[in-house]
Amino acid sequence: MWQPVLMINGYLISVLGLAMLVPAFSDMYWTSASWSHFLSSSIICLFIGLSLYLANRMAIKKITLQQGYLITVCGWMSLTVLGTLPFVLSDTIPDFADAFFETMSGLSTTGATILPDVEAMPKAILLWRSILSCLGGIGIVMFAVALLPYLGIGGMQIFQRENSDIDDKFMPKFNYIAKRIMFVYVSLVLGCIFSLHWAGMPWFDAVNHGLSIVATCGLSIKNASLGFYDSIMVEMLAALFLILSSLPMTFYIMIIQNQDMHSFRTQQVVTFLKVLAVYILATSCWLVFKGVYGFGDALRYASFNIISVVTSAGFCSTDYMTWGAFAGTLFMIFALTGGCTGSTSGSIKIFRWQVIFAFIRQSLTLATDPNRVLPVKIGSLTAGNAVMSSVFVFFAGYMLSIAAVSVLVALTGEPFEIAFSAAIASITNSGPGVGKIIGPSGNYSSLSDIAKYILAFAMLLGRLEVVTILVVFTKNFWRK
Repeated sequence: MWQPVLMINGYLISVLGLAMLVPAFSDMYWTSASWSHFLSSSIICLFIGLSLYLANRMAIKKITLQQGYLITVCGWMSLTVLGTLPFVLSDTIPDFADAFFETMSGLSTTGATILPDVEAMPKAILLWRSILSCLGGIGIVMFAVALLPYLGIGGMQIFQRENSDIDDKFMPKFNYIAKRIMFVYVSLVLGCIFSLHWAGMPWFDAVNHGLSIVATCGLSIKNASLGFYDSIMVEMLAALFLILSSLPMTFYIMIIQNQDMHSFRTQQVVTFLKVLAVYILATSCWLVFKGVYGFGDALRYASFNIISVVTSAGFCSTDYMTWGAFAGTLFMIFALTGGCTGSTSGSIKIFRWQVIFAFIRQSLTLATDPNRVLPVKIGSLTAGNAVMSSVFVFFAGYMLSIAAVSVLVALTGEPFEIAFSAAIASITNSGPGVGKIIGPSGNYSSLSDIAKYILAFAMLLGRLEVVTILVVFTKNFWRK
């Protein structure tokens, strides 16, 4: 059972080690002293990764459900632990709890930070945070598109029929998907970087923000996030690429291959864009009505910040907590929406809301006409009992997880507002919470180490679709 798990984890750790060479060589160019810490970290990761890979090397044509879960959970945990090495060895984040939180935030594409002054950090450290978000973004897309349908989590079985032309065996399927997704992902990153530079960002700023935006992570190299640039063009381009990154990566593959566009993925895209439009228009009108902004400024700030929260990025162009307590409540609701399945976006995601609302419509119709045969339809596909059950199990687990994390953080001594907000921000992978402490203008540095570990686990819980983590802690899982 463990041989393919250890082999794939060894491969992932080796990739992490190679990624550490990028800030190491960059630091050499910048003639900074941090390069040695990255080089040491890289050597450690490559030694561990290659040892695991070579010691367990085997031809994998198929994986079991149990192995699929273990590969995912163990992979994210091992990468997070080893990803802390540059922070700890360079003494930029000497406390392991802080380093673990920051690394998990990057790899889970949450975008929360414990750094009170980001701009004081060395360039190599800032670049490493952005690389972590990029690796996490690529990883979660592979997980969502390749593993989730195979594992049958959260209603993802609905996509298996759309991928019926792909070999049933795991590795051929993964290789088929991975090459195409990597092309799309890299294209988005490069497009974002060049666009931001064209809009006036220095190259270093554009690279870091480009990596973070496409990953919908929200980690910025500026204390004021994208608000630092005070540029409508930067905000518009960032919002555009956040939306593009929140669409299914396979949607772009369908466009490139000129496939049938009347699929569930297309329905997701249409619904997602409609939801964004309603949120933005309603909030803009409310801001004008309250006298916070004129319509132009209201539309500008509402558009960017809502897109950022809904896509689970967490970038800020202004401190929306100054809009009042109602705005904070709205943004917590927005954070629970999420982008499309098979994207870098976190949270519940549009397709699950589609299933839930389709079921509600069916139930209301059958309440007045119980003899009618009415299947739950999502676009051209029918959501069967297995899909419905899976979605509702996920939703229940998601809500219970938010409640449990809120209680646990509150037990560390944090006020309920902070505990509840932090739980939602972490599980939805949206980054900033509400309030002055962990809000858009704050950070998580003042929380206790225990609270940081709890929230880091919550980030992983949300990023891996809740059920993936919870299943590993059941007795039946280990009896197989």
